[in-house]
Amino acid sequence: MTLRVAVQMDPLHSINIAGDSSFALMLSAQERGHELYYYDVKSLAWKAGRVTAEGAPVTVQRVAGDHYKLGEVRKLDLRSDADVVLMRQDPPFDLGYITATHLLERLEGETLVVNDPRSVRNAPEKVYVLDYARFMPPTLITRSAKDVRAFQHELGETAVVVKPLHGNGGKAVFKVEADGGNLSALAELFGQVWPEPFMVQPFLPEVAEGDKRIVLVDGEVAGAINRKPGEGEFRSNLAVGGYAEQTTLTAREQEICEALGPELKKRGLIFVGIDVIGGKWLTEINVTSPTGIVAIDKFNGSDTAGMIWDAIERRL
Repeated sequence: MTLRVAVQMDPLHSINIAGDSSFALMLSAQERGHELYYYDVKSLAWKAGRVTAEGAPVTVQRVAGDHYKLGEVRKLDLRSDADVVLMRQDPPFDLGYITATHLLERLEGETLVVNDPRSVRNAPEKVYVLDYARFMPPTLITRSAKDVRAFQHELGETAVVVKPLHGNGGKAVFKVEADGGNLSALAELFGQVWPEPFMVQPFLPEVAEGDKRIVLVDGEVAGAINRKPGEGEFRSNLAVGGYAEQTTLTAREQEICEALGPELKKRGLIFVGIDVIGGKWLTEINVTSPTGIVAIDKFNGSDTAGMIWDAIERRL
């Protein structure tokens, strides 16, 4: 089957083709003979029942500096001109992102959107994970420095990690020591920058041994990598200098995946990346624009992008 695939993503010139999962998905689609179109979410529009975007046909190749070629830009009717929309622009998960999901949701029954936009809207990374609190470390969501101090006391006067509820890529993640030295200032800063509360969890020393990214495709485990912090860092995200190594799943991690898998499949969340620390602590369920498949395939000799397209084609 030949599919017309519209890819909603960040500017193509800005991506790192060596590790970008969206680029890997585009390469895989192209190898299958699918037609690719690229558009920026900022051009998404609705008029008289039609959801449109200013898009262009695109071809891709794994050549640094010459990795894509765009055709003539035209108005794409995402109902009649596309069979699949890949929603792959990076967060922040703000009102712009949420509005895009509302518009794309109107394609339901005609064009398959991956991941399902309604489910993406209802499953932000650090909120949806609360459905599986039994697998999480102790967690607080608050705007109050007073609440954080009480939380630290309950934990035994330990360091905590404070992070924005809708952040991504390890940005604005802070470690606050047991004495809470900068806690009040940090709470003030978060309150000024973000309208939503922030998340607080105990600092897990096990993070020095890695933060595991496990990718699930249509509810099934496709593979995993262990991301370790770079020198002088406690964050292990690849976007902030972490590095990846080969890994396998613990029994606890398999239990977590078995608990999540059926619900992810039911919700139309085909490509999901979950984060687990210390082989047992679930911290995030990434559904907006998950990454990691290039590194997983490099270590395992697998074809995760192909697995994702198999799942998409089955749904069609």
